[in-house]
Amino acid sequence: MGKREYTDYQRSVISGYYEHKDTIMLQRLQELVGELYLADSQQKKARLWQRVEKAMANLGVPKGIADHIMSKQDPQILAKNIQDWLRMCRA
Repeated sequence: MGKREYTDYQRSVISGYYEHKDTIMLQRLQELVGELYLADSQQKKARLWQRVEKAMANLGVPKGIADHIMSKQDPQILAKNIQDWLRMCRA
């Protein structure tokens, strides 16, 4: 199997994704906070927290912070951290 060739448009889309990956992950985490507040079962909350953990890993959140958030599994703690991370991105 040879190297895949991409069109100029495909390369620009891929490049744009990786250029804005942090922003995309922060937005995904914000959406997950809302979903966590609305989750009506423990099973759904567990799946959402797995997605939170994956998004934090993609964002590059330090392991200690991610572990703390995951151990508490409190949407308010996650939301507060997201606010801090957004401030850091905008600075």
